[in-house]
Amino acid sequence: MNPWAVMMIMILFLTPLICFMFTKHDKGSRVKYGTWFETIRRHRYYLHALGYLVIIYWKNLTDGLNEPIKQRTGHWTDTVHGLEGNIVLWIQTIFESGALTAFLNFHYLFVYLFLIYVTTVYYAYASDRDMTDKVTLNYLLIYALAVPYYLFFNVEVTSSWIPGMDALLYHDGWYSTFYATHDPLDNAVPSLHVAIPFGILMLNYLDVKSKGQTLKEWRHYRYHMFILINTIVFIFAILYLGIHWVIDIPLGMLVGAIGALFIHHIQPRLRNDYGPMFKGVTRQKVWKHVLVEGTVLLILLAAMMGAVNHQDATNEQQPSFRLGPGDTVQDILSEIEEDATIITTIRNLDSSLKIEYAIITVDLAESGFSDYSVDWDTMQALAVEYCNQQVACNASLQANESIDLVLKSPEVYTFIFFHHPGDEGVIEIQVESNYENSKQSMTQAVALSLPSLYITGFVVYRLSRLNNDGRPWYDSQPSHTWEEE
Repeated sequence: MNPWAVMMIMILFLTPLICFMFTKHDKGSRVKYGTWFETIRRHRYYLHALGYLVIIYWKNLTDGLNEPIKQRTGHWTDTVHGLEGNIVLWIQTIFESGALTAFLNFHYLFVYLFLIYVTTVYYAYASDRDMTDKVTLNYLLIYALAVPYYLFFNVEVTSSWIPGMDALLYHDGWYSTFYATHDPLDNAVPSLHVAIPFGILMLNYLDVKSKGQTLKEWRHYRYHMFILINTIVFIFAILYLGIHWVIDIPLGMLVGAIGALFIHHIQPRLRNDYGPMFKGVTRQKVWKHVLVEGTVLLILLAAMMGAVNHQDATNEQQPSFRLGPGDTVQDILSEIEEDATIITTIRNLDSSLKIEYAIITVDLAESGFSDYSVDWDTMQALAVEYCNQQVACNASLQANESIDLVLKSPEVYTFIFFHHPGDEGVIEIQVESNYENSKQSMTQAVALSLPSLYITGFVVYRLSRLNNDGRPWYDSQPSHTWEEE
């Protein structure tokens, strides 16, 4: 059974259970069986389903741009590691066990995806139109907010950089194909496993505050605690499994907070709760928005492009991976067209130790994983047996040696595994893959980042206006109503 089948089973069996359990104390709020379709039509919940399709497309588009522009954008992993050291390695070493790893691998993928979906369904079933809107927008817009950080401020996962840090999630054979095709492995900052559930928690809090209530007296308090508990588990899992850095947690919370504030303040206008959507909008107000929010956008854009230029000028000797004795890490080549090629340059930056590598398409590598690690002998044999490249799929690089490989990845994702065969020392290697469409991809990446920069500008200006008018920061009424009070 593949991960998608498990996800469908969870949706079918757990959705009614969750909805029933968390509305048990408030049965009167439940949408009656015979009115489901009418409720969907009246509240236009079909747009929410469309929103989920949009984010799937958006994510696929973003992931497809990640590798082609990486040659210019480089990564900031060495900076993050310099700040944190090996804290996450200590966490993994202290708590590591097979049972815990199996549980957290399952929770990291399935509970996370299920939580995103079922939260929308729960609020709709509990007759809370506004929260249904907000948590749906939460998934869409928080991912949009993270796009520039993922594309232009790459940070490798901890298991690719800290020697001895096991990739407990990515080296689980059952999950390997799913993650290879959905996770570029350098989108560590910020963590959406923190940002999205924290965004839900923040939206809950904002909704309660705007109604003059407290969380404990809120009718969704039990579900709020359910989200909170799972968020805490996510935070531990991302550190333990060899994925995220500690800094990803506060940065994920920051992204979640920005997204929640934007959604909380924009949703009443989208729903026309205070009159027509553009009521109170004047030319003067529009120009003020353009000036302030545009200025914030341009400042952030300049910082983003400055970071790209810095990396482009300094990443010539920047290592991509660091391996301790016996470590195996992987790079992923994106799927490309049948007649296209990728030129991948591998440099062994060590002055005395050799590195081994193996090239194999993602779907054929599953049996090369064992006990949450790569069985190197098996993976080498698989690479040789299923080699579909014009170069050797299993080879080694001596100290200070480099090689240019012309590779194909036609409509499939391809692994390049790197292995430290020695008993001592830390080997640093550099991997650069040059895609034929990299220039076009950079333009698209900048365009995809603009919504995030605008949303940030909107939140900054909105909070400033609320403060200047002496209103609480959680007041979501459109500004034209302020003048009427």
